[in-house]
Amino acid sequence: MGRIAGVFKGRSSTALIGFTVAGDPDKDTCVRIARALIHAGTDILELGVPFSDPVADGPTIQRAGDRALAAGTTPDTVFAIVRDVRGHSDVPIVLLTYFNTVFRRGIEKFYRDACAAGVDGILIADMPVEESGEVLVAAKKNAIDQILLVARTTSDERLRTIAANAGGFLYLVSVLGVTGARSGVPQAAFDLVRRAKAVTDLPVALGFGISTPDQVASCAAHGADGVIVGSAIVDLVEQNLKDHAMMLHRLEGYIASLRAALQEPSGER
Repeated sequence: MGRIAGVFKGRSSTALIGFTVAGDPDKDTCVRIARALIHAGTDILELGVPFSDPVADGPTIQRAGDRALAAGTTPDTVFAIVRDVRGHSDVPIVLLTYFNTVFRRGIEKFYRDACAAGVDGILIADMPVEESGEVLVAAKKNAIDQILLVARTTSDERLRTIAANAGGFLYLVSVLGVTGARSGVPQAAFDLVRRAKAVTDLPVALGFGISTPDQVASCAAHGADGVIVGSAIVDLVEQNLKDHAMMLHRLEGYIASLRAALQEPSGER
């Protein structure tokens, strides 16, 4: 059993998936951020590979990507960060990237290097399932879960196709649009959880726009196996760039508040 499957197997509470941008604001600080997120209760760590044209990301994560690129972050840096984190933790690590980054390195080489570094899953944000054949082969060969996105507008027929090819968990996009904190989780996101669970036994995780304890608790109460929180974490990094000790303290407190919300009975608050 892989590390991602191990997180979901037999658990009684919804898994917390925490996202940060690899290399933001620099390599060493990013490693400390990742370790703080894990220490505070993140079940799966998601690292965004910085890219110059991140079409799925809102302003917060775009700025983080710019900081990481300005600091000289490359895919090699990302793999080094994974190795550093893996040296201290067995928590599953997922990379969120874009196809151009994978293609430029070579699909097989990217996946081979990711596996060697200790990556458990990869999500290519701009890769439709219909064009995933070569990637799926590389993922299987290197024992990496290929995580696939499902939008609210996805038909039931296409949802089945995505689920049949996905690994690890289905990443359900809770909003229409790009990443970024929202005031609430729309009912349509919970409808998507129900639809996904009707066609697959894979765990389903809601992401995009989720940021508060009340929101993660609501996702849990509506049956999500995992909740992905990103922009709110990256916001805390950005707000504390001049005081890294405070940054890490605030990140740990924030993750602890989300963890507590998910551990309350049935996700209710």
